[in-house]
Amino acid sequence: MFITLKRKSIVAFAALAIVGLVLMSALGASSAAAVFFGKTPRKIPVYGVDTGDGEKVIALTFDAAWGADKTQGILDIMAKFEAKGTFFLVGFWLDKYADETKAIADAGFEIGNHSRNHLNMPKLSDGEIRAEIEYVNEKVEELTGKRPTYFRAPFGDYNDRLVSAVEGLGMVEVQWSIDSLDWKGLSAKQIYERVVPKAKSGDIVLFHNNSDHVLDALPMVLTGLKAQGFKFVTMSELVLTEGYSVDNNGIQHRAA
Repeated sequence: MFITLKRKSIVAFAALAIVGLVLMSALGASSAAAVFFGKTPRKIPVYGVDTGDGEKVIALTFDAAWGADKTQGILDIMAKFEAKGTFFLVGFWLDKYADETKAIADAGFEIGNHSRNHLNMPKLSDGEIRAEIEYVNEKVEELTGKRPTYFRAPFGDYNDRLVSAVEGLGMVEVQWSIDSLDWKGLSAKQIYERVVPKAKSGDIVLFHNNSDHVLDALPMVLTGLKAQGFKFVTMSELVLTEGYSVDNNGIQHRAA
């Protein structure tokens, strides 16, 4: 009897596995994540874009939560390379550095939303999530005349509720496909090695506006990427807004 039950269990498990594979196949690249035994797909932010055979583009992004004395230096270096990027600003940073926020916008950089208080967003209530995001949207619009379209979660932590809340505000949640780890105090050479050799078209690179060696690393990174033929773009210039699907790794693909 024991052997019979064990065999039945194996058969049942195999049947469930087949059903799961069929569902995954049917959903294809449009699925936000893998489907396992009847569970619905989870929502995934945008980590990068499949640009196909088009122009080589890459998005450099700078999270700003603490400090601002290197912000103008970033803008100056980027200008020398005729490069634009995106700053993701925290609310309490905006409150303290209004002039720097205006300078970012005036220099032609895009401003994204990084929450008001840099908290672990999935642990907040729906109302708290919305308040965290809307505060920054309103503050950025007040200072620059433009409302953010893109949101990046603090610590990269997200769940379905957070992504749904972002979408409900007409925004897109984005992460990154290359992490410079500049916040760890890496040297300029170490930051370069983490970014340039790995770069591919459609990548989103994460830096921080006040990390120890960002001003030393940035010219090296820009030189290396430019030598590979990359063009530097903002989130709005990179992220697709229609006619696309997102795979399980958060990569957008244009619809065939």
